[in-house]
Amino acid sequence: MPKYIFVTGGVVSSLGKGIASASIAKILEAKGLKVAIQKLDPYLNVDPGMMDPYQHGEIYVTDDGAETDLDLGHYERYTHSTYGRENSLTSGQVYHKVIMKERRGDYLGGTVQVVPHITDTIKDGIRDVSKGKRHDVVITEIGGTVGDIESLPFLEAIRQFRHEVGRENSLFIHLTLVPFIKAAGELKTKPTQHSVGTLREIGIQPDILLCRTEKKIGQSIKAKIALFCNVDIESVIEARDVSSIYEVPLAFKEQGIDKVICQKLRIEYKAGSLHTWKKDVVDIALRPRFSVKVAVVGKYTELQDAYKSIYESLRHGGIASDSQVIIKRINSEKLKTARSLHVLKGVAGILVPGGFGVKEIEGKLLAIQFAREKKIPFLGICLGMQCAVVEFARNVLNMKGANSTEFNKKTPFPVISLLEEQEKTKIPGDAMRRGAYPCEIKKDTKAWKAYKTEQISERHRHRYEFNNTYREKFQKAGVKFSGVSPNGKLVEMIEIEDHPWFLACQFHPEFKSKPDRAHPLFREFIASALEYQKANFPKSALEPVATRPDSEEKIIIHE
Repeated sequence: MPKYIFVTGGVVSSLGKGIASASIAKILEAKGLKVAIQKLDPYLNVDPGMMDPYQHGEIYVTDDGAETDLDLGHYERYTHSTYGRENSLTSGQVYHKVIMKERRGDYLGGTVQVVPHITDTIKDGIRDVSKGKRHDVVITEIGGTVGDIESLPFLEAIRQFRHEVGRENSLFIHLTLVPFIKAAGELKTKPTQHSVGTLREIGIQPDILLCRTEKKIGQSIKAKIALFCNVDIESVIEARDVSSIYEVPLAFKEQGIDKVICQKLRIEYKAGSLHTWKKDVVDIALRPRFSVKVAVVGKYTELQDAYKSIYESLRHGGIASDSQVIIKRINSEKLKTARSLHVLKGVAGILVPGGFGVKEIEGKLLAIQFAREKKIPFLGICLGMQCAVVEFARNVLNMKGANSTEFNKKTPFPVISLLEEQEKTKIPGDAMRRGAYPCEIKKDTKAWKAYKTEQISERHRHRYEFNNTYREKFQKAGVKFSGVSPNGKLVEMIEIEDHPWFLACQFHPEFKSKPDRAHPLFREFIASALEYQKANFPKSALEPVATRPDSEEKIIIHE
């Protein structure tokens, strides 16, 4: 049986439970332990697949096609593991399972209740993570904030779980807030005390407290928290703001969180080195030699979490090039005329991500045309590839009115459309390609230079495809189809021959990038952008911004 760690959050949301959970997993992996991480979300949606990014942020897709919370992206980026459907459980899934059992008569006519039926189903979901697999430790993050009504069944379930597996096999870690009150010049522990008090009323006594703070927590503050929250002073861990999120594992280990975990779970303590992580990731992120500015032109740029994996993957590409990546976020809906393109001046790369909605398309087309004509390195992802196809058809092949049938069913040139078998499906989601699919790489292409292999596997989340009716016309005009499905029917990657670096892919490479192993496309995109920056803005390439290694420049254009 594995050891179980449960991570909860208090006071306010967005304290970073996902990064904390991933960082703890990173530390334990360094000891040679096999670790799995799971997210339990209290919302009633079955999954975030149908949720607005402004409501939920990025929808992270796993190899098996599950649409999950963005925290699974943190889990995969920090660890060596690949996660799937069993690593994400929502209230919607739990209640659906219970109701289906009730309808089948599995409960033999008994009254169905939150306790024990809902809580038992949650506990089954926790056990399913390690079913048939060897895991030394399972980390379960509980979404939401302690005190929320919707989180209560999950908290009751993990309270019962500890009773069943024993204290030596389970551990409660609570992430809380120790705010600094500027007017008083003091750190305040009362929010942490109240949050822990709420947990204790439920029947959960935290074993370790992670105290999120912007100021250093001294020993006297730690002693006060330990006394009033009934934990050992060694179990009060400072989670101070850092310049790069990849510093967090180092900060936790420096304070001995791994020793406390091993002691309480009765795991043999092994030091476990994070030296390589520090040298190859953190040191470069904090002290890069170069600086490169790239633009992300998308619909959801106002929200940081909507393109979380893309922003992180760009930084991974920067680490691979010993560079700080300054991200200029541009709302594509505001790019309406050629005059508005002045915001793209000074950037060394342009990335157009996926998204939904016809309003954003014309702005993306303008940005893509700008990148193509000005020979600026370009990377298109999912809808970004489809837009690149439409832009090329309109402005190079002279197909006026070319479009995707998603946005104009009556377009005279449907260069992007549904496949015949997809059009027969009645439910849109059933026609969507989700999860990992194989792709064959053509030699003598930029894709081949990046991957250096003939076949790859990448994650998809889309419905519309390149219309093969137009493949020959595109090829004659200088477009290379550098990646296709094994049967040759589906176009997965395109390139433009007479461009320094113009590549677009139908899949989502951002879901497979890690800070110590940047995805090949992001690595090559940033490397090409850095070359462009050195050639065109040589001074700026040698001036990394001193404030934050993950600097961003948010741009919202007003006509």
